[in-house]
Amino acid sequence: MSTIHPIVDQVTRRIRARSAASRAAYLEQVDAMAARPPGAQSMGCANVAHAFAGIPGRDRIRIVEEKAPNVAIVTAYNDVLSAHAPLAHYPEVLKDEARRLGATAQVAGGVPAMCDGVTQGAPGMELSLFSRDAIAMGAAIALSHDVFDAALMLGVCDKIVPGLLIGALHFGHLPTVFVPAGPMTSGLSNGDKAKVREQAAQGLVGRKELLAAESAAYHGEGTCTFYGTANSNQMLLEAMGLHVPGTAFINPGDDQRELLTREAMRTVLDITKNRRFAPIGHVVDERCIVNAMVALLATGGSTNHLIHWVAVARAAGITIDWDDFSDLSAVVPLLARVYPNGSADVNQFQAAGGPGYVIGQLLQAGLMHGDVLTVRGPGLKAFACIPTVQAGQLAWHEAAVSGDLSVLRPASAPFSATGGLKLLSGNLGRSVIKVSAVPEDRHVIEAPARVFDSQDDLQQAFKAGELDRDVVCVVRWQGPRANGMPELHKLTPPLAVLQGKGYQVALVTDGRMSGASGKVPAAIHVSPEACVGGPLARVRDGDLVRLDAVAGTLAVLVSEEQWQQRSAATLPPALRQANGRGFGRELFAGFRRHALSAEEGACTWINND
Repeated sequence: MSTIHPIVDQVTRRIRARSAASRAAYLEQVDAMAARPPGAQSMGCANVAHAFAGIPGRDRIRIVEEKAPNVAIVTAYNDVLSAHAPLAHYPEVLKDEARRLGATAQVAGGVPAMCDGVTQGAPGMELSLFSRDAIAMGAAIALSHDVFDAALMLGVCDKIVPGLLIGALHFGHLPTVFVPAGPMTSGLSNGDKAKVREQAAQGLVGRKELLAAESAAYHGEGTCTFYGTANSNQMLLEAMGLHVPGTAFINPGDDQRELLTREAMRTVLDITKNRRFAPIGHVVDERCIVNAMVALLATGGSTNHLIHWVAVARAAGITIDWDDFSDLSAVVPLLARVYPNGSADVNQFQAAGGPGYVIGQLLQAGLMHGDVLTVRGPGLKAFACIPTVQAGQLAWHEAAVSGDLSVLRPASAPFSATGGLKLLSGNLGRSVIKVSAVPEDRHVIEAPARVFDSQDDLQQAFKAGELDRDVVCVVRWQGPRANGMPELHKLTPPLAVLQGKGYQVALVTDGRMSGASGKVPAAIHVSPEACVGGPLARVRDGDLVRLDAVAGTLAVLVSEEQWQQRSAATLPPALRQANGRGFGRELFAGFRRHALSAEEGACTWINND
């Protein structure tokens, strides 16, 4: 194994130093919880009777009399999400495997799981980011029954995995394995889908044609096949050693899928029975978090994780920030070209070697910590492998060679020498931009601003032809405290159309965009947000704005004196009222009120007293 890269080592050391007190306090709590007698043995008889009244008698005997391990299953199953529909039958499979191994398992609880693809551009999207913390709370409620020796977390998509992980880390004394369901098979290519969307934005095709294209792209069970937040989640969990190795991108219905699901139960019981002290609170340390950050950068993953993994780290007593991501991005090469950073989808990514190949290359290059604890024991090397089925049994082999150099390249000959993520700072605040999909001649945009209070306003201006010029579209009031920080994917087609006409176009927003910005330069997550007096509240129509992803700056080009004297706009009362009413948004008023900034993970559960 190669010596760790000096920058990776430096970033890890400063995270460790910065987090020393909070991490020590966290581990003290984890170890105190782990030292207690198992709940089923220490609880009162009435408590025990309630906990196991609904399970088969033989399982009850195993838990109460034989003191066999009892595994919690926390599931995000619903059949609105294609990615989670396959989870319907997982609990029975997992319970069957537990019984085979002399243990028991119970569905401890379900957590909500919403689909950004369904709610995109609609009011429900304003609950999306906060659903992460609601999921964490749901997982905590499920595990609070305290009759479990280990846990399996069933979930896949955008906010679901970070939420489950945050919840699990608050029960850090439990051995925990994550269990995904895999991507759907390939349908209409992401590139062809994007073309139809742009045609629809121009009125060249109607709803019938657009729906046909969308339905051909999203056509069955499993995650969407582009490399967005959902699939980035799975890559990061592999890099953190929290999956059965190679589980991430096996399609639902594949011969391996059930075997890997059963293997998850065997894995968590192996930790529990053999008393290898590998609870999730110890697995997820500073090195593990850095490995996740490196994997994100090396694969051009979702910018949403610059929010989510900050929150995940906080749940483990670890503090990371965007400077850490930026410094790592400067030395981590881009090894993957998967849409929106390329034309391939995640099935092609998997066929080329998938997470196993990426992790193996990063370990060889010294860009990942190999000496970490994982759910498979010490060391990350097991996650540089690909699973196969031989004579009905799982086997793993090293992912040593890329199966398609147009999709995956070795660290010695990457697509780019850097991770394609840039931190921008200037008088407009701090933000991030994903440049890996943006043509190099668009890395610097300087144009007059057009300020919008909502994404609907921008779309109306586009339809009226008001944006047919060089323009930096500033969409404010989109941060966590303003309206829950929705993703603004509906803006991609009109902005892409304008760029296609030859105009210099960029988006600047305190909202989210993830990888959907694609080829359009987008400075996103601007912090502090406009709602709390951030700089975007001072921008005026016609201000010259410069987005420079080469120099790493984002600024409005007015004199410092003029800028400081300019008053900040305030969130219009009618808009504030509209943001808090309908679609259950009233229930999330406390979340909006207490949310930290995007760079702080937009956490709603941090006690700053």
